[in-house]
Amino acid sequence: VVIQTSGSSGVPKAVALSAEALRASSLATHARLGGPGQWLLALPLTYVAGLSVLLRSIAAETTPVVMPPGPFDAQIFLAAADDLTHERRYTALVPVQLGRVLDYLADNPTERFRAQRFDAILIGGQALEPSLRQRAELAGLRVVETYGSSETSGGCIYDGRPLDGVQVQIDVATSEVLIAGPTLAEGYLDAPELTAEKFVLIDGGRWYRTGDSGYVKNNILTVTGRLDRVVISGGLKISLPLVEKAASAVAGVRAAYAVHIPNLEWGSRAALVVEGEHSENVEDELYSAVVSQLGRVAAPEVTVFVEAAPRLASGKPDYVTMTSLAIDAASRASAAG
Repeated sequence: VVIQTSGSSGVPKAVALSAEALRASSLATHARLGGPGQWLLALPLTYVAGLSVLLRSIAAETTPVVMPPGPFDAQIFLAAADDLTHERRYTALVPVQLGRVLDYLADNPTERFRAQRFDAILIGGQALEPSLRQRAELAGLRVVETYGSSETSGGCIYDGRPLDGVQVQIDVATSEVLIAGPTLAEGYLDAPELTAEKFVLIDGGRWYRTGDSGYVKNNILTVTGRLDRVVISGGLKISLPLVEKAASAVAGVRAAYAVHIPNLEWGSRAALVVEGEHSENVEDELYSAVVSQLGRVAAPEVTVFVEAAPRLASGKPDYVTMTSLAIDAASRASAAG
């Protein structure tokens, strides 16, 4: 199959995946989770995470339950879960979907048993915030954070541990996470140069350069962010994930996303897109929180408040659209000043 990547921070790419790689991913998933089971499909089939649910069903020789088309609704999700009949039940969600399920269960606590019937709820597509995971575990849900991409046939590292056959190493020069194993894609369709750049031979083995930074400690992989989300401002480096972390801790902020926008003097500056109510106090606190932790070089040039951050169909944050929002806000501020 050919899967188009989400393009959350750039141009989408067409990833070519072999039947062997997809089969290896399905078998390794069931081996890690405790055995084959029945799956509930709650993700689009245009993304590898949704396709993987159907492929795992084929591997398990079970019939998946498919949610009706339309926006994700927690109540409909739980109703669909009731149709699972196998002794082992699984599903895959992105964090925003998990959050909606938890919000619904908070208002309807007597329905928690319906979500607790899953033997595993795979969470992928983006990092799972510790607070969201804690909420899920307090609600009795068995969540598994997955890490991977279309280039690795979806999630290939579960709760920091590689699936059987998958290998991880860290590039000591750049801290980039590299992955090898039977689940790797063939490459990018009609893009031989990009394929050669991202899929490399090291000591006779074929490795995929993820573009993510991270480290391995006690055999557990921790991913710290995108390498391409480290920007240079005035000759100094700014880690946008660290800007997000600092801003997210401010009271009244539901979520914070950092982008970089062009600046004539500095080359690039950080900017924030924040879910929450706008107020001068919150804006000042955001600025102070970032500066106190990261220095003035990381101070947001502009902060945009939104009810809900734009997202792709996969549920990932749409950083391209958020960058446009920040650039427009900076242009208006410059014109007004």
